[in-house]
Amino acid sequence: TRWYPLQALSVPSIPSSARGRTPSRSGGSAAAPVILEGPQGRCRKLLEEDGPVVQASKRQRQRYVTKVGKCQVNLGNIQEKKRFLSDIFTTIVDLKYRWFLFVFMMCYIVTWVVFGTVYFFDAWARGDVGHRGDPEWRACIENVDDFVSALLFSVESQRTIGYGSRMVTANCAEGVILLMAQSIVGSMIDALMVGCMFVKISRPKKRAQTLIFSKNCVVSRRDEKLCLMFRVGDLRESHMVDAKIRAKLIKSRQTAEGEFIPLEQSELNLGYDTGEDRLFLVEPQIICHVINRRSPFWDMSAESLRREQFEIIIILEGIVEATGMTCQARTSYTEDEILWGYRFEPCMSLEKGAFRVDYSRFEMTFEVQTPAASAKELHELKELERQELSTLSLYWDHLLQPCAP
Repeated sequence: TRWYPLQALSVPSIPSSARGRTPSRSGGSAAAPVILEGPQGRCRKLLEEDGPVVQASKRQRQRYVTKVGKCQVNLGNIQEKKRFLSDIFTTIVDLKYRWFLFVFMMCYIVTWVVFGTVYFFDAWARGDVGHRGDPEWRACIENVDDFVSALLFSVESQRTIGYGSRMVTANCAEGVILLMAQSIVGSMIDALMVGCMFVKISRPKKRAQTLIFSKNCVVSRRDEKLCLMFRVGDLRESHMVDAKIRAKLIKSRQTAEGEFIPLEQSELNLGYDTGEDRLFLVEPQIICHVINRRSPFWDMSAESLRREQFEIIIILEGIVEATGMTCQARTSYTEDEILWGYRFEPCMSLEKGAFRVDYSRFEMTFEVQTPAASAKELHELKELERQELSTLSLYWDHLLQPCAP
């Protein structure tokens, strides 16, 4: 007899006349589910004496982090949006490319139009427009007698093109001041936009696309210890400097006081105390998490793994050797992506005096003999055997003691 929650089962509706009855066992047919008249009717009892066990169907759920490392978290109802303007550089860099290029072009177009309008208004106020073609008139800006010519002069001045037909004369002080102001504003825009463009193109996020993770985790024994393992690799010949790896377990739980904590984060030890979390990532490496007393998988067996709902977030950080910028690659594993009783196949060989990595075998695994019990049960069984062996040894020593000379 097994008990399953109502939410985990999809069972066809049963007529009210059949509720509470025990199904007939004649004919050897599989027994149907029976609804028990228990508290709140929250359980169903599956009679499996005459038929196969009905497996609980797992519903597809939303990932916290996708396989490619994108966080599936949307921020909403942000009241103080002015905080983004205080860090305008980061805000512009974080924009998508279509919006970034739009802001890039508008910064220049707006300044050209604004200063072109000011130049035209100055020429109109001084009377330069009314004395068009008068050789005796001393204009403030030569050959600026309409809005189009003023706009061309604005573009030529800010981009330092200087075709020579339009220029500011010494006949007016405001023309010189406007030219100085536009030169300063243009230099500031160049520094901001070129800096943003360089940072956006050389962002280390693109470097993370050549850092790969295995699609599945495996659970097997290593050095007589039950371990959770996955594989990481770097596709580039330029290596990651000071690479570090860490893992987070995302799982909802309810406290003893009844508080529900959604998506609680707990740390998985990948060798922080021994320094094994620091990687020399020149070839694919298998990262190992030893399931011990401090591990959240201490009392989890192969059977209970199928009923759990959690997500393991893997974070690989390092410094890009070519640019010196910090890079971070992420991936995640859900409970249905963990293979119990498997190991990764070797993907390195020695050819012509050098080691060769075969990335076609990066994802390959093979089955090994692994107990389905949890690490806690294996530890208790080992301690029990040790105690029995110690008791037997004392018993034989007691029997042999009278025979001693």
